[in-house]
Amino acid sequence: MDPKAVKSDLVLILDFGSQYTHLITRRIRALSVFSLCISGTSPLSSITSLNPKVVILSGGPHSVHSNDSPSFADGFVDWAQSNGVFVLGICYGLQLLVQRLGGEVRVGEKQEYGRMDIEVEKNCGIFGGKKVGDKQVVWMSHGDEAARLPDGFEVVARSQQGAVAAVEDGDRGKLMISFFFFVKVTHSPEGMETLRYFLFDVCGVNAGWKMEDVMDEEIEVINNTVAPDDHVICALSGGVDSTVAATLVHKAIGDRLHCVFVDNGLLRYKERERVMETFERDLHLPVTCVDASEQFLSKLKGVVDPEMKRKIIGKEFICIFDAFAHELEQKLGKKPAFLVQGTLYPDVIESCPPPGSGRTHSHTIKSHHNRHPFPGPGLAVRVLGDVTEGNALDIVRQVDEIFIQSIKDAGIYDSIWQAFAVFLPVKSVGVQGDQRTHSYVVTLRAVTSQDGMTADW
Repeated sequence: MDPKAVKSDLVLILDFGSQYTHLITRRIRALSVFSLCISGTSPLSSITSLNPKVVILSGGPHSVHSNDSPSFADGFVDWAQSNGVFVLGICYGLQLLVQRLGGEVRVGEKQEYGRMDIEVEKNCGIFGGKKVGDKQVVWMSHGDEAARLPDGFEVVARSQQGAVAAVEDGDRGKLMISFFFFVKVTHSPEGMETLRYFLFDVCGVNAGWKMEDVMDEEIEVINNTVAPDDHVICALSGGVDSTVAATLVHKAIGDRLHCVFVDNGLLRYKERERVMETFERDLHLPVTCVDASEQFLSKLKGVVDPEMKRKIIGKEFICIFDAFAHELEQKLGKKPAFLVQGTLYPDVIESCPPPGSGRTHSHTIKSHHNRHPFPGPGLAVRVLGDVTEGNALDIVRQVDEIFIQSIKDAGIYDSIWQAFAVFLPVKSVGVQGDQRTHSYVVTLRAVTSQDGMTADW
């Protein structure tokens, strides 16, 4: 989306590889403020050309002590000060500011991970109406600490272990504020309020961005990008990401979009029938269904390592998609000009980022993921061990269906973000019908979440 066409101030996030970077982008947009994420190592000209009101330096998996640790461009701090641009550093972003401005960062005596209380040490406004001595629950994830602050900076909150949790730059009119905790994850209960105070009370950001503006502009972008005689292909998983992307492209170019849905033999109970009905009846998408279950299961025979399963499944998907594209080329007499790829923020974070995404530093969490909350590898990663052995797939399908239906019948389905069953390749003794049984174990899991980035039981 063109930042110049947006009616709100721009909040620019410099990404240094945090798993939560895109989550804060999303949280800011939820406040009707336009936010944009670019690489943390972008040249200064790329930052200044966007004319942001606020710049946020994200967290990341690095330490400022490493020789190859990423950093913001030279001249960034001077530019921000001279132009009245507010800067917020989060975790690694705080460390960068402290180090680059002459302070000292050292390896912490005690690493701080997970839920933790912080205590307000100075009334600064960033914590709303909280006073000195008030506490707030936050989510931390860091091993280094700010041992000495740069000139002009003050501590405004500390962790329960006495480490620096939040600082502000009083000498520069509070243009620079930093946290050693994640304001945007749901495990920081007051994180959104803290973010709201920072944007509107401290920075004076003007809201005005609307999600509705995105669809109209993106359809226009698609029409300007895809020539009138171009054709486009898209692989559909049935998940929100690819379905939304395909629907958007279909609104723009109609039946010049060609979608394929692959049944890999690892789908949930009646999933193929259900998603195809949604595609055809509700969304009117042009979709070809390919039954490749035998091909996938034969490749997975004897494989027990979940990471190997993912790689095999990913490779087979590519082979099938290539075959579909080749057949389409023969039919059209020309190659499809574009590939549609839809993704959600968790997908971006859990997989290696695509070129141009602004993400180059995030540690890879999973090597293959194209759907959430049902994973791309499907039931292959919900069966521990060989998926082709015995009737493991049938068991986990039936249990999963019963589990989900029970949750729906109880009226709590919409309050649970993800629920599923996992097949274990071990047997246990039980009683069924007044008789002793010796059968496989299946576990059930249900979690709540707002964003797919953090979850609670």
